[in-house]
Amino acid sequence: MKKDIHPDYHTITVEMTDGSTYTTRSTYGKEGEKLVLGVDPKSHPAYTGQRRMLDTEGRVDAFKRKFGM
Repeated sequence: MKKDIHPDYHTITVEMTDGSTYTTRSTYGKEGEKLVLGVDPKSHPAYTGQRRMLDTEGRVDAFKRKFGM
């Protein structure tokens, strides 16, 4: 392998949406950093099979503001 072309592979902490954490190795960030997930298998509907109510009113308002309707 060529030297000095590979990213640094180190230990980080991953925080799930429910607050639980685990340690893994990654090229993300720097040694000891925390990666906070906004969506993970514990909360995403594709994994849980449950539907969640989205902020549809906020999306409609943003569309109206953007396009002046």
